Amino acid sequence: MTRELLVDRKEELADGVVRLTLRDPDGGSLPPWEPGAHIDLVLPGFVRQYSLCGDPAETSAYQVAVLREPGGRGGSAYVHDALSAGDRVEVDGPRNHFALVEAERYLFVAGGIGITPILPMLDAATASGRDWQLVYGGRTRASMAFTAELAHHGDRVSFRPQDEHGLLDLPTLLAATRPGTAVYCCGPEPLLAAVEALGPADLHVERFTAAADDGERTAFEVELAGSGRVLPVPADRSILEVVEEAGITVLSSCREGTCGTCETGVLGGTPDHRDSVLTAAERQENEVMMLCVSRACSPRLVLDL
Repeated sequence: MTRELLVDRKEELADGVVRLTLRDPDGGSLPPWEPGAHIDLVLPGFVRQYSLCGDPAETSAYQVAVLREPGGRGGSAYVHDALSAGDRVEVDGPRNHFALVEAERYLFVAGGIGITPILPMLDAATASGRDWQLVYGGRTRASMAFTAELAHHGDRVSFRPQDEHGLLDLPTLLAATRPGTAVYCCGPEPLLAAVEALGPADLHVERFTAAADDGERTAFEVELAGSGRVLPVPADRSILEVVEEAGITVLSSCREGTCGTCETGVLGGTPDHRDSVLTAAERQENEVMMLCVSRACSPRLVLDL
């Protein structure tokens, strides 16, 4: 559900990072959320996803932190340069595809702005009595947001700015991980790829940008279960584009497989999952797929549409 919220406060947290505090203009409560959730900011010409980094118990406000991306597509520049306290902004969500699972202990690995979804997870893990460790890397210490807040956790948190310590020593870090540890990682794609390559058993990642899609693109068909219509999906079109062209409304946002908005049930056939949202277990179940990027391993998919 999209709602208009007030930018109650805008503040600089670190070099290139600002935090927005968003409230209902009438002072009402906002929909609840859990650690790992994100919201969509509907900006002029852009829809961008930002992780909620405040306190889930605070029902009157949402907080997001936004990194200025010099090579981005304009969303972060708009937030930094055009959005001010007192402005109104449309917000959709929250949604959560990075939820904190039950585990004996946790290892959190954050790179840069990837600290944002992990912040509320630390408080939740502490409240549960579980053991946890955070390794937080960034380009420089000045570019790393929330360091003062994180320092209150003591030696559970290791700050590793690259200009002081070099790249994170992921092989050593993950080799020391005991069984029963859930590993949560968020940050730039090279960090996520490096962690995935080391193959920790219980790994959870969230991407802010789409993973590379080098898979072959072939034509197939989708059947819409509600009407029985069969639509051809050419090799150069997405399912989402074809379904929308046929007049079927599907909620969507990022259109690159990172937000989960276009998640749709699969009733038949085998999807070719190319999103950055579903876990390996969820992909094997083949119960849902993201229509914006995923394709088909079978000649036809039957969708819950």
